Amino acid sequence: MKVFYSLLLVLGLTVGQAHAQRNQNNGWIFGPSLGYQYQSGSFLKASGWGLFATNPSQFLKIDAGANFTWMMDKTTVIPELGLTYYLNNVAIWPFIKGEITPYTATAKAGVGLFNLLEFAAGYGFDINTKKDFKPIDGFTFSVGVNIPLKFHL
Repeated sequence: MKVFYSLLLVLGLTVGQAHAQRNQNNGWIFGPSLGYQYQSGSFLKASGWGLFATNPSQFLKIDAGANFTWMMDKTTVIPELGLTYYLNNVAIWPFIKGEITPYTATAKAGVGLFNLLEFAAGYGFDINTKKDFKPIDGFTFSVGVNIPLKFHL
């Protein structure tokens, strides 16, 4: 749980720094996203995200959302924070991503098509097993759709 709160603090500082540099980077692209992830079970992912340019060809995306699952005969909603670093901005956007929930820290690598459709794979580490729930760890893969509401940086 301490790791979750530490990442929340780092995420807050990153957003603050990005907001301070907003005029230099000409703004944000933001919107909702939907996706599917398999990691010790199936999850429907829903989140809101913001994307900004760290330089003319690289981007950073911050997202916060929820993972919905049906495991062990009950519906569970797990909050999640994510940070994605896109390595370039051509048609195929390779990226690295970190995600954290109160129960799992996950590292991923993947590719996105114009940041609209993303495919990723990685590995998650159990940091705090939820009571009456199985550990959420191991190899993972995901697919997601980002819906931009603002189109220009």
